[in-house]
Amino acid sequence: MKSRTLGKDGAGIHPVGIGAMSFSNFYGPTTEAQSIAILDAAMDAGVNHIDTANVYGMGTSETVIGTYLKSNPEAKDHFTIATKGAISRAPDGSGNIIDNSAQHLEAALDSSLKRLGLEAVDLYYVHRLDARIPIEEVAQTLGRFVKAGKAKAIGFSEIAPTSLRRAHAVHPVAAVQSEYSLSTRSPEMGLVQTCAELGNALVAFSPVGRSFLTDTPLSHEAVQDLPFLVNNPRFMQPNYDANIAAVAPFQALAADMGLSTAGLAIAWVLAQGEHIIPIPGTRSVNHLRQLLQGANRPLTDDELREIERVLPIGWAHGDRYSVAQWAGPERYC
Repeated sequence: MKSRTLGKDGAGIHPVGIGAMSFSNFYGPTTEAQSIAILDAAMDAGVNHIDTANVYGMGTSETVIGTYLKSNPEAKDHFTIATKGAISRAPDGSGNIIDNSAQHLEAALDSSLKRLGLEAVDLYYVHRLDARIPIEEVAQTLGRFVKAGKAKAIGFSEIAPTSLRRAHAVHPVAAVQSEYSLSTRSPEMGLVQTCAELGNALVAFSPVGRSFLTDTPLSHEAVQDLPFLVNNPRFMQPNYDANIAAVAPFQALAADMGLSTAGLAIAWVLAQGEHIIPIPGTRSVNHLRQLLQGANRPLTDDELREIERVLPIGWAHGDRYSVAQWAGPERYC
């Protein structure tokens, strides 16, 4: 298993990280004890990258990680910690506000550092772009955080390849975060290639298709209690049933290969480039182990062709976001 890096000058990390949105109740009920068990298991397995954000559970995810780091001082040296800022909730709770101003980003970073119990994060992302502020100005702001010793590197989430080039020309961008999986292939329309060219890591969130690419996808009944997914086109009928049917051959293929479905999905993402780092989320240690199977299973050309046969590009039914959920991410194809 070969390590990967967050950008050209980043330290070596495990090829699979942990997406800590699942440390809140985003994908279903969870507890601090469950999250801590996952962090223990991650350390035992050599996983050493955690990705979180200030809005995951409105600080819950960062607080859990901070509690763990305080109780396990050796974990501070073990884990590479990334967090994100720029999104806050409207005072009346009606929706999200995206703010890339220097004042807002610094205040958000300071609050994140306090919750995490850190003097600096290894990587600080702008979670969503603010259309009012040029990305060059935002990159300058993030660069000042690096100079101030509050962040060791910078990144952006859900941006277009052209925006990445503009930001990278101002300050080195270590990583770009984007949804990327067998069910979401749009990064192949320029982002995968641009990151490889510039030396940026492409951090792939939702690499198992928000559960579709697992042995036990979230049931349609469970989705009704999840505010994000209940309004997501891929989880609404008739798309939900069509997607469940579409992944059945992939589940069978994974079983024939002696892998969990999630493990094969992770192996596929890793095979798309050595600069790509998937960060699946999980609420159980058992599922974490299934995910990590992919890190130790390189795929042959014949296997990759068979995966493409059973899940050809464009197989997923429904857009990956609703109209409201598209507020913030840059569309570029």
